[in-house]
Formats: sequence, C-alpha cells, structure tokens
Amino acid sequence: MTVRVERTFDLAVPPENVWNFIADPEKRASVISVVADYEQTGENTSIWHITLPIPFLDTTVPVETEDVERDPPRYVKFVGRSSALRVTGEHEVQETEDGSRLVNRFTVEGRVPGVERYFKKNLDQELDNLETALREEATA
Repeated sequence: MTVRVERTFDLAVPPENVWNFIADPEKRASVISVVADYEQTGENTSIWHITLPIPFLDTTVPVETEDVERDPPRYVKFVGRSSALRVTGEHEVQETEDGSRLVNRFTVEGRVPGVERYFKKNLDQELDNLETALREEATA
C-alpha cells in the first residue's frame, strides 16, 4: 500500500517568504515530528534520522534525502530513501491576490510492516505542523 496526501495552504505572505522556508531542507525536516536529527551532506542532499513508533522498527532510521528538482522560487521536489521507506515530497508555491498558495504532495511507500499505516494515520498532522511553522515564520 502506498500513502498519498495532497494539501494546499493559503498564506497571507509573499511567495518569496514561503519559498525561503520551503526550499530549506533543514526547515522542512525540523517540523516533522518523527525527525530525531538532521544532517546536511551536500548542497541538495541530507540525511533525516527518523524514529517511527511502530513494531519491528526499534531504532532510528537514516533517510537519505535529495532535492531532485528545483525551480526557484516556485517548485521543489525531494526524494528520501531508506531501508524502511521511500518518501517523495513536492512543494509548489503560487502567487495569489492575498499572498501565496502552497501545494504540498507526499507519497510514502513502506518497506517495513506498519510504516504505511503510521503515515496514513499521521501524515495530516505532519502537514499541520508544516502549515503552523510557515505561519509562525511569516509573522515573525
């Protein structure tokens, strides 16, 4: 089973402010609750160390993450690979009359039992975390 989620946020901030947040892999990682640690390994690569509260996975899993497509200041797509899962995320920034719209698309494919079930149950909350962080950064 593959989990797919798409969520759109309308934000009363300029597109460049949204882009500055969403184009930064560390900021993207910092709002995901299962990311225990983060390390930048190259200009467009990093490792997210995730901890998932599921059976058969009692350790932190390194997810090698790479921005595979970037079209500043409009679009970024990243892919994360590990022994436990593969995740693809896309963020598209659109200008609106009142500020910006951010379209988020995520696909998670589990390689360990329970991974997809965990993300099916929790991915909406993770996107809520992203939206909250974007709104907080915009008003800071």
